[in-house]
This record gives sequence, C-alpha cells and structure tokens, in this order.
Amino acid sequence: MIKVTKINIPGLPTKKPRRLYVYTPRGYLDTDRRYPVLYMFDGHNVFYDSHATFGKSWGMKEYLERSKAQLILVAVECNPEGNRRLNEYTPWTFERREVGLIEAEGRTTMDWFTKELKPMIDREYRTLPEREHTMIAGSSMGGLMSLYAAVEYNDVFSRAAVLSPSLWVDPKRMRDMIKTHPLKNPTRVYIDMGGGEAKGYIRMLTGIFDVAKELAVSGAEVAARVVPDAMHSEAYWEQRIPVFMQYLELE
Repeated sequence: MIKVTKINIPGLPTKKPRRLYVYTPRGYLDTDRRYPVLYMFDGHNVFYDSHATFGKSWGMKEYLERSKAQLILVAVECNPEGNRRLNEYTPWTFERREVGLIEAEGRTTMDWFTKELKPMIDREYRTLPEREHTMIAGSSMGGLMSLYAAVEYNDVFSRAAVLSPSLWVDPKRMRDMIKTHPLKNPTRVYIDMGGGEAKGYIRMLTGIFDVAKELAVSGAEVAARVVPDAMHSEAYWEQRIPVFMQYLELE
C-alpha cells in the first residue's frame, strides 16, 4: 500500500505542498512486525509514471510487490520550482553556465530528513528505527545527496544506494569529506554509473571508483560498478533495483 500526503518543509518552502509517499508491505496491517526503512529522493519519480517528471518512474511499487521485500519505503518529492531542486540537493554551493549560481541547501534538507521526517515516520509507522535498519537512496543529484547523507549523517544511515551521482558538483570536496569522516560499522554503499551516460567523459567513470576507494579506507563496505551502455534516466535506474537491493540486503 502507498499512502500519498501533502507536506511542507520548513526552511524549504514551495508554492504548492509537495508529496510524501509511504509504502508499507503486504501484510503490514495484519501483524505487529517492525520493518527497516528506505528513504528515497525525488519521490515523484519513484512509484507512478503519471507523477514522474518525464513520464517514467522507477517502478518501485511493482518491484516491491513482486519481490515481497519486507520494508517501508519513504519517498519525498523534490522542489519542482525553477532550479530549486539543485539547491536542495547539493551540499556545496556551485556555479555552472547553464544554471547560474546554485546556493547549497543540502544540509537544510538532510537536517529536516533526520530531525523531523524520520522521527515522524518512526512515530506513525512500525519501524526499526536504529541506524542498522535505516537506508537512503537516490540518483543523479539525489545520488549525490545519498552519498552525502551516508557520510555526513552516518549516525542515522547505515546503507546507501548511490546511482549515477552528480559528483561533478565538487568531486574533491566529496573525497575530502569522506577522508575526515570515519564511518561506523556497519556502513554499506552501492555506487554506480552508466557507461552510456559517461561516454566520452572518462573522469565521470573514474570518479566513482575514487570515491569508492575513500569510502573503503574510511570503513565502509562498497560495491562500485559501471553499467554497460546505461543512460541517465529512470528506465535504466529501474533495471538496477534488484542489484542494489540485494547488496543492501533488502531483498
């Protein structure tokens, strides 16, 4: 079952309330069992094609029902207004010719996730609230944020799926942050990049392995891979769901 509600995030206002999606597994209402929780960025792209930005979602609903995965999935819609998604999904201010100056609001976003959203979910649903049972996932800028969350908020998240992360925002700063953050045990990170999306940009491919190395040195278990011919879209990220779910031990 998926419950969709409208929410406002203090400090990150939108003209219209954004959607919050909460998936509970089959049988949730029939037992008193508690469940691990996976949080995801770009919630509008997670479950429904009709809600997705480009008309194609990850298809997580179908996957979870088919696999009978026993977890709660919480997905939050991004800010759809102008370039505000970029602001909310970057830990560091950056500037690009195509988008101009993007001032970082990633810490505000993650403070809300960890200090307001997670406590609310833990109150309203039968979760396993400990970090060992709390995961996060995303792609593109959401992938960047998932990696940031796994490191900077490592006391909350023990596992992360980082798909096609936008490391170009500031790859050196990301590596430096990881170097200064010893990670708790267990910490497990899946990180990947599509060969098609990085065609001609070898530094995009090597970048994920540089990050993977730093994560491993800091104490994480890491799976890093290049997916042959995969492009930068929900259809390709959907194909990787079984891989990262198995690695995060959520299948």
